[in-house]
Amino acid sequence: MRAMLFEKTGKPLRLAETPKPRPGKGQILIRVETCGVCRTDLHVVDGELTHPQLPLIPGHQIVGIVEEAGHSLARHFNIGARVGVSWLGWACGECFYCLSQRENLCGKARFTGYQINGGMADYCVADESFCFEIPEGIDALHAAPLLCAGLIGYRALKLAGPAHDLGFYGFGSAAHILAQMVQHQGHRVFAFTRPGDKKTQAFALKLGAFWAGGTDEKPPVELGAALIFAPSGELVPLALSAVRRGGRVVCAGIHMSPIPSFSYDLLWGERSLLSVANLTREDGLEFFQLLKRIPVHLEVKVYPLEEANQALDDLRRGAFEGSAVLQIKNQV
Repeated sequence: MRAMLFEKTGKPLRLAETPKPRPGKGQILIRVETCGVCRTDLHVVDGELTHPQLPLIPGHQIVGIVEEAGHSLARHFNIGARVGVSWLGWACGECFYCLSQRENLCGKARFTGYQINGGMADYCVADESFCFEIPEGIDALHAAPLLCAGLIGYRALKLAGPAHDLGFYGFGSAAHILAQMVQHQGHRVFAFTRPGDKKTQAFALKLGAFWAGGTDEKPPVELGAALIFAPSGELVPLALSAVRRGGRVVCAGIHMSPIPSFSYDLLWGERSLLSVANLTREDGLEFFQLLKRIPVHLEVKVYPLEEANQALDDLRRGAFEGSAVLQIKNQV
């Protein structure tokens, strides 16, 4: 099969012919249709997330068709079902965190496209217990970004708590999905972009944001909560200064540059600073149930598998709005 291989930090992915994987016990073989390209993929290939399995097939926003089950018939999905695979690929199910419904914090967890080969290939295998059913009416191209950008955004929103006015720092794949969901729930969105990025600000306003401006600007009202999607630590004190007393700032990325020191008065007033770590399967089930009731339109930039390096570079440069998706197989 074709696969994009990550072999060394600083080297581009290499298109290669590799053996078709075989599913083990509890796993399913998936014929990949699409695979989203995520900022976490950049953190992996740029060496900001250390110790990946090498050589590695990246990609953790996978949509495809179940072709085979390991050792027996699949328990959760029929052959021919369309499923999604996300970042959390496996957890032990036995530790303190797993037993307290926080499998996202499991110390033995393994992650798709990091310790487990991902979806930038014709086929992949996945633990069927960690796959999701893709709702009818969402095609493979538009489902792929939901598997990380959507799910991590949803978990960040849960951690933000009840807040009417929400600030999104960084308006990329996750924010453009989540903005539509929260507006449907009656909340106002305040979009923060790179200073002077009028194109992205216009994109946010087109999607219904109440206000859009640069991270160097103050919003017109105090925010109830702020979600930071951009991997820039310097945004943390800016976001704290923008939320009202009792508000929360949630860092939604898996990697962030160093956070500069800030005076205690930014945190005082019972403001909270939180981070998001991965996701749970319960998050996924809740999120996809919500999508059955809430219409969300995804802006998708499509690339063929062999242009995965171009997609990563375009993401790094902010060259498109919305989400990047590799189309591996024609949809059926």
